[in-house]
Amino acid sequence: MIFSVMASGTTCRLLQRRLSSTVAAATVTRPSMAELRGRRSEVFGREQARQRALYPRIEKIEVQLHGPGLDGTTLIMNKGLSTPLSCAKHLTEFHVTDSAVAMVDGELWSLHRPLTRSCSLSLHSFRDADPALVNQAYWRSCASLLGQVMETSFKDDFLVELLSAPELPVTSGAFCHDVVLDPQLDSWLPTEEALRSLSRGAQQLIHQNLVWEPLEVAPPVALEVFSHSRFKQEEVEKMAAESPQGNVTLYRCGDHVLLSAGPLVARTGLCNQYEVTAVHSLGSGPGGLQRRVQGLSLPLQLQAHHTVWRKLRARAEKQVRDDEPIAFICFSFAHLSVVFFIHVVHWFAIKARSTNQSHAHDRPRELYMMDPKPFLWESNP
Repeated sequence: MIFSVMASGTTCRLLQRRLSSTVAAATVTRPSMAELRGRRSEVFGREQARQRALYPRIEKIEVQLHGPGLDGTTLIMNKGLSTPLSCAKHLTEFHVTDSAVAMVDGELWSLHRPLTRSCSLSLHSFRDADPALVNQAYWRSCASLLGQVMETSFKDDFLVELLSAPELPVTSGAFCHDVVLDPQLDSWLPTEEALRSLSRGAQQLIHQNLVWEPLEVAPPVALEVFSHSRFKQEEVEKMAAESPQGNVTLYRCGDHVLLSAGPLVARTGLCNQYEVTAVHSLGSGPGGLQRRVQGLSLPLQLQAHHTVWRKLRARAEKQVRDDEPIAFICFSFAHLSVVFFIHVVHWFAIKARSTNQSHAHDRPRELYMMDPKPFLWESNP
């Protein structure tokens, strides 16, 4: 009997030791979020270089331009190297800074995606008479930026698994990105200070004016990029199956690589007012507790008076559902400009008054002044 008890005790200690060593090894081998971003960016860059090497000799293509004052204009560009942005640089500074996306032979096209054939091209901005496609690309881009903010705002001790960014219409009142946070954060309830810290992170990315670089790749490349994300691998397989060519499109913004169901706008600098408005729980899923992070933004060309913004923000705080979008904003960004115009003088007066008060106190006035939570990276001023 004594021998049996001693044997049982020894067995328990061996099992505990083995379990401890397994957990320790998993902790050591688990890459940090920064390492994951570095690996994904490296694979993206390697594939980008391979594709560019497919055009060793410069071949010329004809690009027929369309749009106000551009009809009949033909540009001779480089096949596989020139992009719609390259074409815009042959026009005016306005076309370079104001354009958000392009239309190539009737297909919505990223400004940074290379042109591979002779084609017709038109540049589009938020000032278009019918900005529906531009607005949708902007909403999609804001959701992508939101995912990047969530992935980079937490310390490396906490893993952040990005799920999907549901394709919501502008009329839903908010864009969103679904995430699974580290299990250590299951009890975390975001406060207003935490939301302001996340918003500040987004503003920093916007001020950096980062480019959204597109890259169309075969599924094996995308699976290598997201080798550490089971959910993203499943999303790659699903998108590849739905694509006529069987490929998927990746985007890189800084060192952050993402998967997108459609074109994004040219750069983060096209975003202006941007706030993370809410984090809602979606319940437990295969990877853990799923949350829906929501936000609201307006493009650089449009600005809202603070009273209008407060009403839009109040709507954006309510949980949106990708299966039942709520028609709240029943007008486009272009129509919003009509409302904003009557407030623009007051808006700039407030900004000027705030600036003067700031100088009077001899200190910078910042939008978000706060102490970040322990699990968030401290935002640089």
